[in-house]
Amino acid sequence: MNHKERMLAGLPYKAWLDGLSEERRACRQKVFRYNHLPPDREAERDGLIREILGACGRHVCIEGPFYCDYGYNIEVGENFFANYNFTVLDVAKVRIGDYAMIAPNVAIYTAGHPLHPVSRNSGYEYGSPVSIGDNVWIGGNVVINPGVRVGRNVVIGSGSVVTRDIPDDTLAAGNPCRVLRPITEADRCRYFKDRLFDVEDYERPFNADG
Repeated sequence: MNHKERMLAGLPYKAWLDGLSEERRACRQKVFRYNHLPPDREAERDGLIREILGACGRHVCIEGPFYCDYGYNIEVGENFFANYNFTVLDVAKVRIGDYAMIAPNVAIYTAGHPLHPVSRNSGYEYGSPVSIGDNVWIGGNVVINPGVRVGRNVVIGSGSVVTRDIPDDTLAAGNPCRVLRPITEADRCRYFKDRLFDVEDYERPFNADG
């Protein structure tokens, strides 16, 4: 098993061997082009992000700057949106579901290093996948650590550091991130705290086709 195969299998590996450095360099070239395209070249941006990502839905929008290691380990669903400065260390799979909203300065890390300095200085590192369900909103400046699963219909408050799994249908926040309360039907008609919607179409799903 070579070091790329070890990386993808979640085993300790060395990131400069067996073509991994070359793959990261090729990804950085594409990411650089993506981040420096003028805003009016939307079709080119859309085509390039589809080259970078491993899989995505019909509608995907990632505001630049965006950074990742390999790109092909990132899979996002339909109507995916990520705001400025989205960083993904994707040495392992990152799977994100439909209707995900990612606020500015969010970082998803699948990469890790041994705790002990002797083994860490050997150059070995590892990856552990991250999974994020459908209808998730990740607030600004959130860090999601390796091996975490975020469930469906979850909201993660800004500034959180997510070190453990977050169950479905919950509001979670903090460092370390913890569940604050469930999200219930009582939340459906509110847009912010106790403020009620004054429109009637708030239950209709967003359609990027118009």
